Amino acid sequence: MPKLHPPATPHPGGVLAEMEPRLARVRARFDAELLSDLDCVNRLVDRVRRFRGKMLRPVLVLLAHDALLGGEATPGQAEAAEALAAVMEMVHMATLVHDDVLDDADARRGGATVNQLAGNEAAVMLGDVLISHSYHLCCGLGNPALARGVAAATNAVCEGELLQLSLRGDFRLGERTYLEVIARKTAALTEACCRLPARLLGVDEADPRVVALSGYGRKLGMAFQVVDDLLDLEGDPALVGKTLGLDLARGKLTLPVIRWLEGLPPDRREAAIGRLGDAGDAGVGRGGREAERLRREVLVSEGPALARERAAAMADTAADELRRALPAGEARDRLLDLASALLARRR
Repeated sequence: MPKLHPPATPHPGGVLAEMEPRLARVRARFDAELLSDLDCVNRLVDRVRRFRGKMLRPVLVLLAHDALLGGEATPGQAEAAEALAAVMEMVHMATLVHDDVLDDADARRGGATVNQLAGNEAAVMLGDVLISHSYHLCCGLGNPALARGVAAATNAVCEGELLQLSLRGDFRLGERTYLEVIARKTAALTEACCRLPARLLGVDEADPRVVALSGYGRKLGMAFQVVDDLLDLEGDPALVGKTLGLDLARGKLTLPVIRWLEGLPPDRREAAIGRLGDAGDAGVGRGGREAERLRREVLVSEGPALARERAAAMADTAADELRRALPAGEARDRLLDLASALLARRR
């Protein structure tokens, strides 16, 4: 099984730079859809625009569309793909705004969150505005099956968040439960980004190419979340754009911590679980010192390395599916490069 190798520039920016003209049109479609006659709405939307990072989901939509099309898109096909890319980015942005409310977060990408600037009420409503506009734009494509696919993915994301909330503070969870959470809250959307272009193009979803793209999107999304959880422990705060160790302080169990706990003797594991519970109960403010001590202990264990190996195995599986089902070409190469870059990312 050939493994992914880091690209020359180990950052998704390489793929983004190649696709910038198309991503600029996606951003323009996003902005046009959200333009309001109310200044108060436009000010909040402007804040959300600053959350744009890798634009992973629009990139996945466009590359999956390219892979299935296998040739030059007509203007109508290109516009529809860019609209779907904007739809998926709106759904993703809505989850970020709502996540910040759930986590009582005050910073994202080095700037203040919407809830920090305007309060939880405004943040919740802005997330709802993003969701409603995503469906408004999607319905304009005149494809009910496409709209149902976006809705199904959004349902899965919300259910994943509810599952994670129900498990918060339970530090006896294993890897299987953690993977179920991230499969829903993160991977459901990246999978849909890779699968739904088939509905735009009228390609049967049983087609081996669509099956491979769906599997790629699912595995890539899960690997992305594992790396995201690692960055909460070992990232550079200046690059990550937030304080480290917040998952620990909020009672969220992630894969590196699970692997750390599994490697401890039973007596030390029980003591560690108790400390994790104390840090989570105290919250981000008062629990910050204990969370920082725990973070440092996890960092010197094998937990992060084992979690990174798991993420790499997921990405390798995703790449293998693409190699088997998609013909060699620019779209496939970019998808493979993207998987390598996301594994190596530092923000």
